[in-house]
Amino acid sequence: MIKIGIILGSTRPNRNGPQVAQWVLDTASARGDAEFDLIDLRDHPLPHLDEPVPPMFGPSVHAHTRDWAERIAPFDGFVLVTPEYNGGIPGVLKDALDHLSAEWTDKAIGFVSYGVSGGARAVAQLRGICSTLGMADVSRPVELSVLADFENHTTFTPRDHHVTALHKTLDQLLAWSAALAPLRSATTTFATS
Repeated sequence: MIKIGIILGSTRPNRNGPQVAQWVLDTASARGDAEFDLIDLRDHPLPHLDEPVPPMFGPSVHAHTRDWAERIAPFDGFVLVTPEYNGGIPGVLKDALDHLSAEWTDKAIGFVSYGVSGGARAVAQLRGICSTLGMADVSRPVELSVLADFENHTTFTPRDHHVTALHKTLDQLLAWSAALAPLRSATTTFATS
């Protein structure tokens, strides 16, 4: 069965992300067509990129990066749940992406974003970053407004059209994850031979 990681990309105090990520996990898990697991970046504290060589050149010398790689490697695809901060993505999310290379390659990625403008600029940045990492981004993001979709800007209140949008994102994500499986298999075979 396809395994999808739902990455909560914010570590701020009083963040709105846990509500959104839990909604994604609950909605996705009810489908029964894949295994879904929540990955909170708070549980994987990484220093600002401290690797002596780029991750594409081999295993890390640091236990924190090896632990992160071990957590990410088993998944076939991901949903990134991200806020938009000042027109961009959280630094902690960029750092988590930058710590790895092979663990992202040939995997599908979908986006659920939130912010004043729905997080669209954060998703635009993530598309470029994830593409460079060799990931296939699905075309349908879920964009949530902190002005309209959070009561008092703090309590997430998803509406029916958000559920519909999330299912479309997940449909694409699972299809792309399955389609990329032969490439992941070939990479694994090549790396072990």
